[in-house]
This record gives sequence, C-alpha cells and structure tokens, in this order.
Amino acid sequence: MSFGQGGPQWDPWKPNTPQQPWDDQAGRAPQQPWGGQVGGQAPDWAALAEASETRNRRRRLLLIVGAAVATVGVGTAVAMAMVNADGGDKATNRPTSGLPATADIPSDTSSAAPSFAPTSAPPPLDPKDFISDVKKDTAPLAPDDLFPGTQLTMGDRLYKKGPTADTTNCASAAKNSLSKILKDNRCTRFLRVTYSKDGVAVTVGVAVFDTEAQATKVKATVDKKSIVESLSGGGVPTFCRAAICRSTTNSYGRYAYFTIAGFTNGKDVTTKSTAVFTTGDDLAEFAFRQIRRRGEAQASAASQ
Repeated sequence: MSFGQGGPQWDPWKPNTPQQPWDDQAGRAPQQPWGGQVGGQAPDWAALAEASETRNRRRRLLLIVGAAVATVGVGTAVAMAMVNADGGDKATNRPTSGLPATADIPSDTSSAAPSFAPTSAPPPLDPKDFISDVKKDTAPLAPDDLFPGTQLTMGDRLYKKGPTADTTNCASAAKNSLSKILKDNRCTRFLRVTYSKDGVAVTVGVAVFDTEAQATKVKATVDKKSIVESLSGGGVPTFCRAAICRSTTNSYGRYAYFTIAGFTNGKDVTTKSTAVFTTGDDLAEFAFRQIRRRGEAQASAASQ
C-alpha cells in the first residue's frame, strides 16, 4: 500500500514529519533511496545540514553546562569539608554579616595616662647660709659639739683628745695681736680643744662672730704674731709658750679657726718638723669639716 506522490513525506532528519506506513508484507518501513528521489522529489540538503549543526550546538552546550555544574559541585564539597575540619561554626569563619555592627563594638575604655602640671623641685638649701648668719645658725654649740669623742683618726694617724675650753672673752684665749683683732671684730665666743700624738700637741681655737663678713675680716687682718693661746692639761704638758711653734688661720661662714702646734718637750719647730706640720694640718682640716657639717645638718633639718 502506498500514498500518492502528493502525500506527506517522512524525513528521518527532521522532527515532526509524518512517518511512512509500514510495509505489511516486510514488517518494516519502506526504505528511501540515498541520493535519489522519493515520490519524485529531491532531498532538502540545506535543511539536513542545518539540523546537523543544531544537534552539534546542543551537544557542545550540554558538555559546557555539565562541566560547570561539576566544578561548582566539587567547590561546594571542598568548602563543606574545610568548614567541618575547622570545627564547625567559629567566629573567625563567620561571614561579615555575623559580626556585630560598628556601633555595637565597645570602644577602648582604657583611660589615658594621667597628666600632671609641670613642677620643679625647689633648689637645695645651701649649708653655708646657715653658718653665715647668727639668726639661722641656731644649733647647739659647744667644744664637744664641734669636736666629739675622745680621739680623732685622720688617715692612719690617731690623735688623743685632751682638754677643752669655752669663753665669751675671746681676747683671753688669744696672744699678741690676735686679742685686739678679735675684740675689734666683735668676737662673741671662743672655743678651744687640744689633741696630741707622739710628743706633738696642737690646740685648735674657733672664734664665733655674728656675720660671715666679720670672720672674713679677721682672717684678712691677722699677722705672724696673731696666735691662739695653747691649752694644756689632762696629761698634756704646757707647750708653745716660749718655744717656736707653727700656727695657721682660716675662716668659713661666721667662724674663724686657728691652730698652734709644737713639741710638748719645749723644742722649737723648724721646717724639718714634718710631724708638727702634719698634726697642725690634720686638725685644721678637721675643724673645717666640722663647721661645714654643722651647716649641712641644719640645712637638712630645714628642708624636711
């Protein structure tokens, strides 16, 4: 059984075209000759080529989409594995939206370092100011205050302390021109102490004035005959009354201090009498230190 030439043709390369009727005898559809005519018509080669190109484009599109889907799937699996390996939900792995807003984050509440107004420490008090004016120099004063103890060590030399004296009649404790100089400059007090060592004795005399200017003037006025009266007793024989002795004069603050040193056997002192010179220098240095320490102690007490 067959259709007329004007009936619909079945094209296996085009969808929705009517199929050929089955051949009842052969049990299959009649074959179309390739390269020939069917029902008197030539094949539509342009349509066949277009259909083939359409199928190729679809195939390529399916391959691209499939590859993209596979890539996304692998990335998602890796990301999930990383999250699970990292312990799950941690603050460091949360998206930005999970963090508190700027307004919710507490600001730095640490207080700034305290500031202080610039201050300057008062200058230290000058010890000499306290021993230069009778109104400031009010600490107790006696021979044992300036020369305490029973002996004195200077370097490797040990001196034994002897008699002491204290008088307000300054002229009576001096000899020759020194008596008049002390009186003219209004000496108010004169303290003496004697030390001895190995047949050499020295008397230290400290004259006290109201002002530094008076003591400085006495130092500048004395001469070679201005000497302090030596003080004997307490095991120290009379010395430096007739023999030649060595004397020194100096001042510090409102104090002028003197020394007279010589041999206790009445021997004259010469330039070769080094023991006498050393003894006199040691006691003059000690007198200066003690007067200065008096000022330091009063300055320290006033600064408290």
